[in-house]
Parts: sequence; C-alpha cells; structure tokens
Amino acid sequence: MLSILKKEITSYLSSLVAYVTIGVFLLVLGLFLWVFPESSILEYGYAGLEGLFNTAPYLFMFLIPAITMRSLAEERREGTLELLATRPLTDWQIVIGKYLACLLLVLFALLPTLLYAYSVWVLGNPQGNLDAGAVIGSYIGLFLLGAVFVAVGLFASSVSKNQIIAFTIAVFISFFIYNGFDSLSQLLSLQNWDIQSLGITRHYESVSRGVLDTRDLVYFLVLSGFFIALTLLVVSRQRQKQIKYTALPVMAGVLVVIVILSALTFTRFDFTKEKRFTLSNVSRNVMDTLPQPVKVTVYLQGKDLPGGMKRLQQATRDMLSDLQAYGHRRLQFEFVNPLDGLNEQEQEQTIQDMQSKGVEPTNLSVKTDNGVSQKIIFPAALVSAGDRQIGVKLLQTRIGLSPDEVLNNSIQNLEYAFASAIKKAVSGGRPRVGFTDGHNELNDLQLNDAMKSLNDGFDVGRINLQTIPFATLQTMKLLVVPKPEKAFTELEKFKIDQYLMRGGNILWAIDQVSAELDSLRGHGGEQLAFPKQLNLDDQLFRYGVRINYDLIADLNCSQIPVSTGNVGGQAQIQMLPWLFYPVFIPLGKHPVVKNLEGISSEFASTIDLLPVKDLQQTVLFTSSPYNKKITAPHALSLQALEQEPNPKEFQSQPKIAGALLEGSFASNFVNRPVPEGMNEHIGVLARSKPAKMIVLSDGDILKNQVSADGSPFPLGYDRYSQQTFGNKNLLLNIADYLTDDSGLITLRNKEIKLRLLNRARLKNEKTYWQAVNTIVPIGLVLIFAIFQHLYRKRKYAR
Repeated sequence: MLSILKKEITSYLSSLVAYVTIGVFLLVLGLFLWVFPESSILEYGYAGLEGLFNTAPYLFMFLIPAITMRSLAEERREGTLELLATRPLTDWQIVIGKYLACLLLVLFALLPTLLYAYSVWVLGNPQGNLDAGAVIGSYIGLFLLGAVFVAVGLFASSVSKNQIIAFTIAVFISFFIYNGFDSLSQLLSLQNWDIQSLGITRHYESVSRGVLDTRDLVYFLVLSGFFIALTLLVVSRQRQKQIKYTALPVMAGVLVVIVILSALTFTRFDFTKEKRFTLSNVSRNVMDTLPQPVKVTVYLQGKDLPGGMKRLQQATRDMLSDLQAYGHRRLQFEFVNPLDGLNEQEQEQTIQDMQSKGVEPTNLSVKTDNGVSQKIIFPAALVSAGDRQIGVKLLQTRIGLSPDEVLNNSIQNLEYAFASAIKKAVSGGRPRVGFTDGHNELNDLQLNDAMKSLNDGFDVGRINLQTIPFATLQTMKLLVVPKPEKAFTELEKFKIDQYLMRGGNILWAIDQVSAELDSLRGHGGEQLAFPKQLNLDDQLFRYGVRINYDLIADLNCSQIPVSTGNVGGQAQIQMLPWLFYPVFIPLGKHPVVKNLEGISSEFASTIDLLPVKDLQQTVLFTSSPYNKKITAPHALSLQALEQEPNPKEFQSQPKIAGALLEGSFASNFVNRPVPEGMNEHIGVLARSKPAKMIVLSDGDILKNQVSADGSPFPLGYDRYSQQTFGNKNLLLNIADYLTDDSGLITLRNKEIKLRLLNRARLKNEKTYWQAVNTIVPIGLVLIFAIFQHLYRKRKYAR
C-alpha cells in the first residue's frame, strides 16, 4: 500500500496538470475571499475565516474530481491495472493507497490557504484577534468533506476508462450528496421525512463552525467507507474475481448499527475559544424534554444584507442547529423572506400581520451602486408549537453602543431568546402572575402592553388583596404591585408578608412621591410634589430596602413636548429634556438587565439597601453620575425648562433606582397579632423559604403611553420622540427570573468576544492584502513545482 501511495504522489507531482488544477483552485478561492465584494473577508469586517469554509466545498466539487479522475481510469485505459495485479498487492491495498494519495494532494492544495489565517490574524483589531481553535476545528471539517469527495472521485474513476466521464460523474455525485437532499426535502411529499440529514450540507455546516459532533464524524467516515467499498466492488468485478456477496449485508448491517449507536450516544467537541457553540445544561434540558414538535421560522432573509446582518443570520442558523441537535428531531427551522415577490400594498399588509404576531420590522440602509437605498428587513423569528406562537427579537438594540457591539450582544442573547421562547411555546401549565388592584394602581389600559406581553408565557390577571383568599394568593408565582396611590391595610400587608414567607416572589414598582406631568400642565405649569402615604415603609425596611421620599433629577433624561409660542395661530411645539424623566442605562452583568436598552422612567426616587442577614442584594440599575437628589415636598415648575441646568450642580454618585433581593426574608409580623379581618387560619412564619423580590422606585416603568383615541402604545415606546426603551424587555426578564426555577435566564450571562478587523488598516492596505492573498498562494505552488522539477532532473540525470 505504501508503494502505491508513493507511486501515486510521485506521478501526480510530476504532472503539470496537478499544479494547474491546484493553481486555478487557489486563484478562484483567493478572488472570492479577498477581491469579490459580495464574499470578501475585507468587506465582511470580522476576524474570521467563515468565507473560506463556506466557499471551499463548491470548489472542492471540481478540484477533487480533477485530482481523482485519472487514478483508476488511467490505469484501465493504459492497461497497467492488470500489471498491478501481478504484484503482491490486494485490491484493497491498491484502492486505499490511491485514496490516501489523493487525500494528501487535497491537503497539499489546502496548505497555502493557511496564509489567509495569518492575514486575518495580522489584520485583527487588536492584532491576533482570531479564534485559532475555531479555525482548526473548521479545517478538520473541511478535511472530512475532502475525504468524502475523494472517495466519490475514486469510485467515479473506477467505473469508466475515460477521465472526462469520470470527472463528470464525480462532480454530479458530489453535488447531489452535498445539496441534492436539501432540494428533495422541499417537495411536498417529502417535507416530513427529514431527508436533509442524509445529505452532507447539514453535517458539514455543523463541523465547519469548529464543532465536531461524533454523529457528524461517523457520517463522514461511513459515507467515505461506503464509496471506498463500492470502488473495491467495481475493481474486483473488473478483475473478474469472485465476490462474497454474503459479506455485503453484514457490512451494511455493521454500518447501520454504527450510525444508530452514534445517534443514541453522541458527544460534541467545541474548538472555539469561548465555547460559543456549546449549549448550557438548561437549554439541553429544554430541548431534551420537548413534548411536541416545534417549528421556528426565521425572517432574517434576503439579498444584499450587510456583513453585520449576515453574521447575525449565520449565528441564528448555528444556534438553531445546536438546539436541533438535542431536540430528538422535534425541532425544525427555516429561513424565509416574508416580503419576497410582493407588491407594495401586499408588503404593507404583511408588515401589519407580522407586527400583530410580535415580529417587528427594521428599516435598513443598504449601499448600492447608485448610493444608499432603504430596505425593510425582519431581524426576528416566530416559534410555533401547536396553536401557540411566540415572537423572538434577534436584534437587541442599546443606547450608547456601536453597531458592532449591538450585534455582538444580540448574538450572545440568541440562546436565551430561543430557549425561552421554545419553553413558553410548549409549556402546558403556565405560571400565574397577579397585578394588585384596589389602591388606585395603574389601570388596565396603562398596563395593557405589560399584561399582553406577559400573557404569552404566563396566566396574567388582577387581584384584590382585600378579598382574595390566601390559598388562591399562594397559587401566584409572581405578585406585582404597580404604582399604588392609596395606603395598604394591615390585613393586605399581612397577606403579602406570609405570601413571601412561603416562597412567593414580588415585584414592587412604587412611587413614594406624588408628581405627574399631566397635573403640572393642568395647574399652570406648577405643582407641589409631596410624599405619599402607602403604609409600606416598615415592611420594606424589614425586607432590607428603603424607597426614599425624594426625586432624581438627571441630565440623562427623556424629552417632553413643550409649547414655545404661536406663529400664525399655530402652536409651536419643541422637544426639551425634562430632568425628572431619568433614563437608566443598566451597566450591570446580572441577567435581568444585561445588555438592556435604556429604561425610561417618570419621577423616580432613590433606593437605599440595608444590610440584612441571609439576603443577597444586587443593584440592577442606577442613575447616571450627572444627577441631583431633590427631597420632597418640592415645588415643580415647567418654567425650569427655560433654564439651562448648571452641570456643576449635577455631579453626584449614581443613585440606585432598581434592586434585587433574594434569600431568606424576616417576617414583618413576628410577635404581632394577626390583623383583624383575617378569617382564614394561617400559621405565621417567622422566616421565609428561599424567595426573591425586585424593587423599582418608579411605577411608571411598567406603564405604556396611551394615544388621544384611547389606544395603548407598546410598553417602552415614547410617542413623542418615537424612541423605544427597554422597559418591556426589563419586565419580561424580571418575570422570567422571578418565576423560573430552571435558571433559564442565566443564559443571558453568555459572553462572546467581539472579533473585528482593523478598519483603518484595511482602508490603507486593502489592495496590498488582496494581492498577497491572491498571488502568494499560487506563487508558493509554482516555487514548489520548480524545485520538484529541478530535483527530478538532477536525480535522473545521474
């Protein structure tokens, strides 16, 4: 076998055809990866070699058949196959020797592409910002793909004496097993058969990312072995040897058993530095216990997507592939463009239909030859299970971050977004969430979008603490207190306290100071902000938190519309910053607020956290450092808008406006009688089971704006500035964190390093690197050919 291997390598490297074939392969690959803008690494802007591993398979379909077409066909045409038969060589030694020789030539063709990795390493920002592990893993995937194509090419070369026919057969078979099964799966009669798993594409896409799944490894080995076995069969028949056909079923049975075992007991090796394709145990458990089939439709599809959207699209595909690997074939996904082929009127109707499902469009600026054009895309997905549909927002925007950072945060959030949506879509018994009523809290219209958004994964309703039986209160997974205006009775406080002692979770959204912009406008632009009397101070103090009777004035604030005069009988409206509408930018790493957009508030107060035993306290968000605390009572006036605030007066430590407390709480009713009116017998617990609560110093964080005709706007949307804040995502994260015992929300802690190319260097050195990566690989092959020719000439001249 070694003699065959050596003979084949020497024969190939002595042929001009081999060098021309490899040179053309490297030239075309270099042009695609470094010159053509649609697929250029330089235009993509990220320090990675995804383009190489996406493009190389299609070039392999021509390169490898060109290498293998002469291996057996030439032997038969020249009659040297019979000459080989006279040597002490078996058929399998001949076939395996030729197979390994062709595989080594494929590796030889890939060696110059290491220059691409070096170039990306040099161009990284900072230099060396390349995930070497991912590159190594992807090269392993490319090698396995090459191994299959070599086996296919060797089989094609064995069935014909004509090299051109052998080349054509190999190209056809390679293309069919790579893409053909995906095309067949689109037929209506085959859509439920999952025949894509028979094709190479699904397995190669997984491995080419730098993740080696043992099922994919077995697939490539079995497929290579299958075509090598076919080649042995053909060669044996051509040499008129007697074949033991009884061994074929045994071999087939062994392969089937290997495939089944690999599917039942598999493992995955993630070569990437951050293990970004390794799912958490939480996600794996969600997928492993799917009770019904789930369909994910991703709408991020279309032509001319910029590099960032392409990266988000690929990351979404990768995440769904990873989830699918653990879903026991109960998860299917597809990418579609909902606006494709529609006229303008149909597009508008489709956009409205998508918005009603929770899928929001994004207006994208796309560079064209004629300038910049506007394009509507949907960076979103829809998770369907039975008759339930959950929208998934793929693009997570955030104030103050660059587009690259926004994109990276969005990719980090994909696992949580999909795992959470899938769990909600298939969940039977939904956690119950109760919003308190009876204290002039936010009404149903003001809470419309909050309750509607929670309704996708929870049973949501209003409860009256005065009348609700305690047994019913205990069924609530989360109790929300949304901006009460009237004092709580001792009976109501007792029910809340004992609900907490039994492991209940509470979201307090409390305004301690009475102040409203509408009241300011209705009283000549002036109002006295005064403390409320809610009778909750002692209870919150016992739990380790105090909401102060003050207001936060912050230079980082929202704007409000103000009439600045009349021109021609028309009021002149101007948007001016209102210091008492702080915008809180969460900077913490806690999963409740990580990577959230700014949170809009109205007349927020400060919070003090008190040291309490057995409690863990976490600050969720604070004001900016440019703030000032104003103690109530205090006279507010819209005339303050006319004055420019003095920055020196707004320099202070950031003030806490949102906090999480979790652990064992002490009861506020220890050694106290049960309040009057408590008709049920409830054993008073002195300390709570493990419980959690979140305290917000502004109830308006949960309030959506309402239009003049009485229709509610989405939570977090400011109708005046037309800006969307992170209030809705904050509420959803809070609900998930306080009600989910599986730890699903901890997936938001996932970190992925942002790897960019040095844009300044690219601008100055673009032509240089294009020339280097297009010419140098071909030059290396040419230099090797010259030295190999000189070596042979010197050797045989003696």
